[in-house]
Amino acid sequence: MPLKGDFEAWLRKIRREIHAWPELAYEEKRTATLICRELQALGLSPRFGIARTGVVVDIGNGKPRVALRADMDALPLNEETGLPFASKRPGIMHACGHDGHVAMLLGAAALLVQDPPEGGVRLIFQPAEERGAGARAIMEEGALEGISFIFGGHIDRHFKVGEIAVNEGLICAFTDSFEVIINGKGGHAAWPQEAVDSIVVGSLLVVNFQTIVSREINPAHPSVITVGKFEGGSAHNVIAEKARLEGTIRSTDPETRRRIMDGLKRVARGLAEGHRAKIKLKIKEGYPPVINHPVATQIAREAAHQVVGPKGVVSQSHPSLGGEDFAFYLQKIPGCFVRLGAAKKGLENIPAHSPKFDFDERVLPLGARFFAKVARLAIEYLKKENRFSS
Repeated sequence: MPLKGDFEAWLRKIRREIHAWPELAYEEKRTATLICRELQALGLSPRFGIARTGVVVDIGNGKPRVALRADMDALPLNEETGLPFASKRPGIMHACGHDGHVAMLLGAAALLVQDPPEGGVRLIFQPAEERGAGARAIMEEGALEGISFIFGGHIDRHFKVGEIAVNEGLICAFTDSFEVIINGKGGHAAWPQEAVDSIVVGSLLVVNFQTIVSREINPAHPSVITVGKFEGGSAHNVIAEKARLEGTIRSTDPETRRRIMDGLKRVARGLAEGHRAKIKLKIKEGYPPVINHPVATQIAREAAHQVVGPKGVVSQSHPSLGGEDFAFYLQKIPGCFVRLGAAKKGLENIPAHSPKFDFDERVLPLGARFFAKVARLAIEYLKKENRFSS
């Protein structure tokens, strides 16, 4: 039983095993097998295969019931950390901390089993947060049935170990994406008058898209347009007939979001006409924003206070333009998503989704204790208010 030994060492071992064998969205079979193994060792009866590779387990049978969630999937990156437990799978890496999230939730399971609450706690080990909207998929298979509150969190190296950021309201952005296909007219580089250069048109699109945010959007409403992919051309002396752009729109306000989308369409139409090109723009709606519920946030703040003390409870200060599919849960039931400080010395300038990503593992027991505590406090609140989900 891990609580009789070194709790933190047990959590590190779990995290490192998951880190060494990362899996992409909806492929998390080995990770799910590890989760089920550890839950069964705690005397629990997990259900595997929810939303293809998800794991759900209940601790206690009573009401009220609250849920805790961890995501499991990795990213398509080649790891460059040099860690002794670095990924053994070329091209796949845990570069966002989901390996730590799984370890924390298993730690919370151990704490809750040791001292069961007077109510029910559902642990949701969710696939496909990075891509594939695993939260929505697992909800569609009944993961939130009978649940009154849900809580989640993310490792965040903008905060120190021992800090938990808890904020009410909007904390993560809309995450929409777009694709632009430009069809011009190919030709020889020496005779541009006979061609329509799709590379030039694409470059103008990139530049003009930036003016939508800088000159059309209220600066008080955080937003960004990023073109992350630009493909085109076949040779140094050939004018490209076709080019393709891919990018993302991040916004924190519905009206801002609409204005940005309208602006993309208008710019594309104008450049197509002005440069005799055909431009096809596709916009794909992404994750909704994460909006923490006031009561759930109050409960999470109290749990953080009890785990890390008053100086450890901090604020995110402003909404993140990152996306998080935990938002789908919050569209259905109240909940709160927090940030768990895990800054690591020497990696201050290494962002998430980087091949060099790592975090301070001392956050693991703190995260486990936070999740166990927030579940207990949420159950106490629901019992006091006599507010149970049917």
